[in-house]
Amino acid sequence: MSKPTMNAYSVREYEKDGKKDSFWTKIGVAFAHKNGGGFDIVLEAFPVNGRITLREPKADEDKA
Repeated sequence: MSKPTMNAYSVREYEKDGKKDSFWTKIGVAFAHKNGGGFDIVLEAFPVNGRITLREPKADEDKA
C-alpha cells in the first residue's frame, strides 16, 4: 500500500482562561490519486462538528 499524502484531523476549538485554542485529533488519512485529480480519504472516526482538516504529514510522522 502507498504512503498517505495527507493526515485527516478533527479540529475542536475551545477557550480556556480567556485564550482561544484548538485540539487536533487524527481521525484518518488521504491518498492522492495516481493522476493527481483527487484523493481517497480513509476515516477511522467522524468529527462531531462536521469539519475535517487535511494536512501534509510532518517529517517525524513519516517515520512512524
